[in-house]
Amino acid sequence: MATFGTGPARPSARVRRRRLFAGVAGAVVVLAAVGGTIAAVSFARAGAEARATQAAAPPTAPSPEATPEPTPLTPEHELLATTSDPAACVVSFTGEGVADAPMLQTQGALYADLPIPAREGLVFAGWYANPEDAAALAIPGRINGSETVVCTDRRATLHGAWMSPEQNAAADSRIPILMYHQFTAKPEGESGWLRGNYAYIGDFDAHMNHIATTGFYLPTWDELSAFIDGRLFLPPHSVIVTDDDCDMTWLQMAVPIVVEKKVLTTAFCITIDGTGPSPSPYVQQRSHTHDMHRAGDDGDGRIVNLSVPEIVADMETSAAVLGVKQVMAYPFGHYDDTAKEGLRQAGFEMARTIEPGSVTIGTDKLALPTVRINYGMGLDALVGLIG
Repeated sequence: MATFGTGPARPSARVRRRRLFAGVAGAVVVLAAVGGTIAAVSFARAGAEARATQAAAPPTAPSPEATPEPTPLTPEHELLATTSDPAACVVSFTGEGVADAPMLQTQGALYADLPIPAREGLVFAGWYANPEDAAALAIPGRINGSETVVCTDRRATLHGAWMSPEQNAAADSRIPILMYHQFTAKPEGESGWLRGNYAYIGDFDAHMNHIATTGFYLPTWDELSAFIDGRLFLPPHSVIVTDDDCDMTWLQMAVPIVVEKKVLTTAFCITIDGTGPSPSPYVQQRSHTHDMHRAGDDGDGRIVNLSVPEIVADMETSAAVLGVKQVMAYPFGHYDDTAKEGLRQAGFEMARTIEPGSVTIGTDKLALPTVRINYGMGLDALVGLIG
């Protein structure tokens, strides 16, 4: 039998396969280790680069979903945000052709400075508490500066109404301006040459009760001005109550009745006499001049004896005391074109005379007529004059 030499024996096929698998496995481990090192280096480098990029980039704004936009405030909320007064009330205006912005008023006080809208070819017929009253022009539901502000949840809405110029003219409204002076508690009246000026306070009480309880509308002066211009309808059953001089008998005897009956009145005060603040919101204090309620050189009132600049100076002084211009009453009823020009230049729009009559559309605003109330004129006399 032949022999093949004496060298080491060749491993069997099974052994060779084991060695091959072991070598491959070792190579895989080595490669894995090397790969892991490379990956770790790569990941570290990528992380550093990412951190550098983040540091260089500006901060990202939050998305709209993360910070929702606040709900815009309504004009009503914006107005309420301007005041800390718990009695403040936002009054809004509505109606066809009405574009007036809401305004702040004070609950429990009288309405102040309500707008008078304008609309081409129409006459404003007033503000009303609800749309039904506005549609019907129901005067008991009409709101103006003689009414107190009533709110619900610090809000109120007024409804505007309109009519044609023809309807306004057909109403033929004639607005009486009552003129009182002094008052007496004596039923028989006072003696002396001014006896007629002293209305018996019992008669005045009856007058105010009649006005307060029989549906009279009490226009404000800005409403009267717009009525004269033909821009505003005033009901035929309207009246304006005034007193001349702001006498102590007015303050002590008549004003309590005015306040009790809640009748809007105007007191024309001579401001050099030391006019104080109004005793009540129902008493509007206006000018009877500062120092022109006395005779001038010719015996007539000073206002018809002075130049335009002198009249302007006096009226400016009076307005500074009262804090308002708007309307005045001529002392003794004396006036002329010079007096009217002085008032215009001083910024006064209206003036009341002592000439008898009622205000109509087109009346001269600086020559308003009046209805004089004298001693002895009881309720029947008043009803005969104003209805």
